[in-house]
Formats: sequence, structure tokens, C-alpha cells
Amino acid sequence: MRILFIGLNYEPETSGIAPYTAGMARGLAERGHDVRVLTSYPHYPQWKIRDGYRGLGMTENLGSAEVRRMRHYIPRRPATPRRVAMEVSFGLRAASTRWCRPDVVVAVSPALISSALISTRARRRSGAPLVTWVQDIYSLGVEQAGGGRSKRLVRSVERRLLQSSDRVVVIHDRFRDYLKRDLDITTDITVVRNWTHVDPAPPFDRAEARRRHGWEDEDIVVLHAGNLGAKQGLENVVRASRIAADRGSRVRFVLMGDGLRRSDLEGLDPNQRLDFVDPLPDGLFQEALGAADVLLVNELPGLTEMSVPSKLTTYWVTGRPVVAAVDSRSTTAEELERSRAGLVVAPDEPALLVTEIETLAADSQRCQVFADAGRAFCHSHLREQASVDSFEVVLLSVIRI
Repeated sequence: MRILFIGLNYEPETSGIAPYTAGMARGLAERGHDVRVLTSYPHYPQWKIRDGYRGLGMTENLGSAEVRRMRHYIPRRPATPRRVAMEVSFGLRAASTRWCRPDVVVAVSPALISSALISTRARRRSGAPLVTWVQDIYSLGVEQAGGGRSKRLVRSVERRLLQSSDRVVVIHDRFRDYLKRDLDITTDITVVRNWTHVDPAPPFDRAEARRRHGWEDEDIVVLHAGNLGAKQGLENVVRASRIAADRGSRVRFVLMGDGLRRSDLEGLDPNQRLDFVDPLPDGLFQEALGAADVLLVNELPGLTEMSVPSKLTTYWVTGRPVVAAVDSRSTTAEELERSRAGLVVAPDEPALLVTEIETLAADSQRCQVFADAGRAFCHSHLREQASVDSFEVVLLSVIRI
């Protein structure tokens, strides 16, 4: 089977959807399929092309898959108009590039507009069936962000794309339910869960790892890893760190990663209970997670079904308890309830967040119960091989239509 993946994000990007696209392409290639990828130069979450990637295009062989990269417009600060321009520029390049006669095309959304352009090419020129892999729901994100006219436009584009696809793959049951109920999508929709793409850290000296980051033995280190963007609502964490400082609390917040909001967050009156840590390579990344006491998910109030934070699948494998400052109706809250691997705190209530973390940290037995539950959930629900199995079945069934 000749499979073409097209999407904006791919390894060596380590956050967001890139690890899943790369892992799926690699897994299918290892099963003997001819897998090719059209993607961007690595740029996320820094919104800057990574050093060493030059020219208008290049080809790499990564994990048995041929990866063709295309340079296009990448905004330094991706406000909505600039992000639209980025998606259009990538989509036009991807749609006009030679595709080498794939048996099936997989468009990864986001990006929505790029995927819509790719859909047109797939239908009119290649004749290959199109599978749209939905990692985030655009229309719901715009709606929850308060979009007016743009909401109707995005909803129309998203519905047209999904309705014209030969199959839609989503990463959660609630995505499928929303698309059927609210967007009235009649295309067959299959749920294929994302998996834990980070291996547990090998045995390491936890005390030394904490000293390396400047964390004291008595600190209750609460670490948020990944993109520091708008939908994470991390101003809540900055406010919580100020409350911890004013209380003389042992709680110490750590924001590890990069993203659009990092420089703004760093400028919000930093204090001694808040640290920023640059993205870390594999190995050191897992050590940092394992050296923390609590792992944090934070989302803007009102976000309910827009996405499933990829950091959850990473957190659970570490054996640390998770705290989520998210809407109680959100997919994130549902995942924590289902896994029993952490607790949910109301978003945008920083004082309550500090209090709940202090209470949890004082209960070592409860922390261990959460840690064990997270590992068990990974083993039973979030295995990469099971996801690749399911995706392969979808692709084969589409080709046989």
C-alpha cells in the first residue's frame, strides 16, 4: 500500500501532533507499506525554522518513511490572519507538488485550510481516496474563543472537508459525537486513540536531577510541559505562583517548553515560585518529569471538546500524579476521570489550585494511587501498536471501497 501523509508538523518537533504523525508513518512503514510524507520545515512551538534546515525544499529518510519538506510562510507571531496565510501557503505547495501516485492520502488536521486544499487535489487530480485525521476540531475552537463571523466560515470549511473525505479518523469518542451531532457529518468516522509516545526514564538520581534545575528538596515541584500558547491559559499558573510566594508555600511551578506566549508570561512579574525551563531532549525530558512532584495540565476556562492534550499521554507514563486546572465538562477532565490518574481543579482559580496541590502533596498514598493508575491506563488503552493496527485497517478498507 502506498500511503501519503500530508501535514504541517512532523519530527524532530517533539510537542503537539508531530510525534503522532511521525509515529504512525514509521509504524506503517515498518509493516512493509510504502510511506511518504509531505510536511513543513520544523518550526513548532517556537514559530521559527529550526537551525540546519535551509533551501526551498529537502528530502529526508526518517524511520523508513521518505519525508519531503517544503519551505513556506511561517509567521513569527501567528495571529489568526498570519496563521491563515501560513496554511494557505503550505496547502498550495502541498497541492501542487508531485504525489507519486499514492493509494491513499492522509490529511492531518490541523491545519484545516491546508487540508481543504489537499482534499481538492486528491479528488480532482490524484484519484486516491482521502482520509482526514482530526487531531483538533477547528470550528469548536473558534466557537469557544468567541469567534463571530469567522465561526461560520470555519464551520463551513471544516464540514465541507470532512463530508468530502472518504473516511474521517478522530482521536476521541467525544470528537466523533460532536462531528456527527453538531456538524452533521455523515462520512464514516473511526476513533483511533493517540498513544504514549515517550518512554519512561531509565533509573536516574532524582535528587541530582532536582539540584540540576535548582529545585530544593522541600519544594513541591509542579511542572507543566509542552507548548506555552494561548489555549493553555498559563496566566493562571503565573497568578498561582504569586499566591504561593505570598503564602510562603512550598509549591513551586515550572513551565517547561516554548511557544507564542512564553515571552509574555516571563514578563508578568516573575517570582521565586515560578521557573521557566527550555525544551529538553529525550532522556533529560523524562528525567525532569520524573523529578517533579506533580504534573500539570492548564487550559483556558470554557474549553471543553476542542482537543485532547498530548501531554496527558506523556505524563501518565512517568508515574507522577496529575492535576488538571480545566473545565469540568472538558475532554481533559473526562480523561482524568476515566483513568483515575489525577484530580481536576476549576480553571482560573489560582488560589484553589495552590491549595489542592498542597493537600495532594501531603498525601503520599493518594499520589501513589494516581501514579499507578496512570501507568495502568497507558498499558491498557494507549499502546502505539494498537493505534497503528486500527489505522492500518482504516486505510485498507478505504482502498477497497
